[in-house]
Amino acid sequence: MKKKMPEIRKTIVLNAPIETVWRAAATSEGIASWWMPNTFEPVIGQSFVLQTGQFGDSPCTVTELEPPYRVGIKWGKDWHLTFKLKKLEDEKTLFTLIHSGWDEDGTTEFGQPHAIVRAIMDNGWDKIISEKLPAQIEA
Repeated sequence: MKKKMPEIRKTIVLNAPIETVWRAAATSEGIASWWMPNTFEPVIGQSFVLQTGQFGDSPCTVTELEPPYRVGIKWGKDWHLTFKLKKLEDEKTLFTLIHSGWDEDGTTEFGQPHAIVRAIMDNGWDKIISEKLPAQIEA
């Protein structure tokens, strides 16, 4: 039986209207500006790739699309990403990233244990969500 590990969850208040944040979360150019080059198209069921540098192209599929509030992505064989947006007052947006699909005994396509990769990704998401995303959106 699979032993699930906690999802990675990162939340930030961005000083930008929800429409601006949506463009960053739900367009190929937007995602590339703060995360990774990709071939994303905002169509449910659409396959695309994340160009992950040293790890090559990572296969993904759009699983959820609820403009301007939610994007869901199946990433590789195990993971699921959700970008949740919530409109706040004063033209601000609450952005939440949820990275799930972690299994204590699981391994990535590259043979790396989930237990190790999850810690690396948790730190990586910290930097991306707290620095790269706001730098891009609030510029």
